[in-house]
Amino acid sequence: QRGMAFVGTGGGVSAAVQTASHVRLNSRGRAVRVVRRAVSGSSNLMPSSVSMTAGSTGASTVKKLEDPSDLLDRINTFIFDCDGVIWRGDSVIERVPEVLDYLRSKGKRLFFVTNNSTKSRKGYLGKFTGLGLPVEAEEIFSSSFAAAAYLEEINFKATGKKVYVIGEIGIQEELDLIGVPYIGGPEDKDKQPNMQSGGMVEHDHDVGAVIVGFDRYVNYYKIQYAQLCVNENPGCLFIATNLDAVTHLTDAQEWAGNGSMVGAIKGCTGREPIVVGKPSPLMIDYIVNKYGVQRQEICMVGDRLDTDILFGQNNGLASVLTMSGVTTEEKLFSPKNSISPDYYVSSIAEFLPQ
Repeated sequence: QRGMAFVGTGGGVSAAVQTASHVRLNSRGRAVRVVRRAVSGSSNLMPSSVSMTAGSTGASTVKKLEDPSDLLDRINTFIFDCDGVIWRGDSVIERVPEVLDYLRSKGKRLFFVTNNSTKSRKGYLGKFTGLGLPVEAEEIFSSSFAAAAYLEEINFKATGKKVYVIGEIGIQEELDLIGVPYIGGPEDKDKQPNMQSGGMVEHDHDVGAVIVGFDRYVNYYKIQYAQLCVNENPGCLFIATNLDAVTHLTDAQEWAGNGSMVGAIKGCTGREPIVVGKPSPLMIDYIVNKYGVQRQEICMVGDRLDTDILFGQNNGLASVLTMSGVTTEEKLFSPKNSISPDYYVSSIAEFLPQ
């Protein structure tokens, strides 16, 4: 029993319509698919039922958090992104342990929501523990977990189909927990297609879903295999754990994120994915329903405008942008940016009393 339920439409996504889908829980605690359609003449994707106009008043209204009590006095639950907020690569950001201890001492509930699918929840618990951060497994939500839970709720296992994985062990471990068979993943990292005259890649016609998560070993074979499944297997689902443009593999620089891998499959299939990670509302709906917290008492803390802050604003949460990750003040206050957090900080160390 995984304790997290989502439901969506069970068939494939029509290749004739360029759509991206998110899933969110409805008033009965069940998840429904939210379809985002490409607006004619625009490269922006707009959702049919979730506002994407957060921050339309411009980032010039954003305030730097000067007095932590302005936030802590009205927020009971904090949701933290991990990469760029809690750690960079394998290094804990300065004073983070002190911040988490302080918030817990004030009776705040903490959750950690990451779009990184390379680890399962069990794997992330090991990372937190290894970094000296005391966190409970129930406080961790990864996009690998969300992808598997989505398949579980649409009863994918009953179809008898398999999943083809572009991604790492985190997705596979979560699929193991729900008994869904899979192929691909790390096992295909060294495979090369035969591209000589008459060469072809033979693919499994029993694949009913392709999950694309961050994959440090992505290669042309995996891309070809995935496109064959999506294009040629009737009803095959195309699921993305997230669309992050860049990620933090190390603390030395930014690295191309899962958006680059998803983009490769989008490019050769003409299909938009079902997205289960941020800014999809799926995980916040679960937290609200399970723990009975009020949205106005929740704050999303992250380093990305287009995932973390949008995730908070689209779901009625307060939001804080930290500059310890991928976003700079220049980007935040750029005239091209229309996503505005309630506050920004250099790091979450600014949550501590001055």
